Amino acid sequence: MRGIILSGGSGTRLSPLTKITSKQLLPVYNRPMIYYPLNTLIQAGIKEILIIIAPERAGDYLNLLGSGKDLGIKLSYEIQDRPEGIAQAFIIGQNFIDGEDVALILGDNIFEDNLSSEIQNFQSGAKIFAKKVKDPSRFGVVKFDHQGRAEKIIEKPSTYLSDYAVTGLYLYDSRVLEIAQKIKPSPRGELEITDINNWYLQQGELQVSPISGEWLDAGTFDSLFQAQELAKKKLINNMLI
Repeated sequence: MRGIILSGGSGTRLSPLTKITSKQLLPVYNRPMIYYPLNTLIQAGIKEILIIIAPERAGDYLNLLGSGKDLGIKLSYEIQDRPEGIAQAFIIGQNFIDGEDVALILGDNIFEDNLSSEIQNFQSGAKIFAKKVKDPSRFGVVKFDHQGRAEKIIEKPSTYLSDYAVTGLYLYDSRVLEIAQKIKPSPRGELEITDINNWYLQQGELQVSPISGEWLDAGTFDSLFQAQELAKKKLINNMLI
C-alpha cells in the first residue's frame, strides 16, 4: 500500500497564521502538524508516501522533510495548483499510485488511536473511519442502520443525519483512480470524497469503522488549540518521528 498526504489549500480559516506558512506546517506542541498524519502512515509500515502541496509552500516542505531518507521512507511531492476537493488527490497522484492500494490522509487530521492494524489488514474495496462529534454538519456524515452497517453518507448535510463524521483517513483499492476520474464536481465545485465512498457503498464494498480515541481536524483555531493539548498529553510518546 502507498500513502498520500493531502496538504494543499490556503488554510484561510487560520489566517493570519497561514499568510506566512502552510497550515500543515504550523506547530502542534513540539512538531509541525504534518508529522502527525505522517506518523500514522509510518506506524502502519507504509514506506512510499506522496505529499500534495500548494505551489507557494513547496520549498518549505522540502526543507523540512526532504526525500524522507532520514525517516527511513521515500517521499515524493506533487503540486495542487487549486484545491478542488479531496478526491482530486487521486488524479494528481495517479502516476504515484501506479495500480497499488492507497491510504489517503488529510494533512490536518490528528488521531489518538494507532490505526496500524486497520491499515495493514486492508484487503480490497474501501475502508473509512467514523467518529461521533458535536458538530457533524461540518463534515461528511455517515448514517448506520440498526445492525451498525453504513446506510448513507452525505457531505455537510443541512439537516441532521447522524452524529458520526467521516474522518480524514481513507483506504482504497486500486480502482479508486478510475472512480475519481469519473465523478463530477459538486455544486461546491469540488470533487467530493463522499462520492467515491458512496460508489463503494453502493457496490457493498465499503467498510466503516468507528474509532474510540480522539480525532481532530485541526483546521480552526479551536481545534488547533485542542490538538496542542492532545499532543502534549497523549501523542508525543507514541511518535516515531
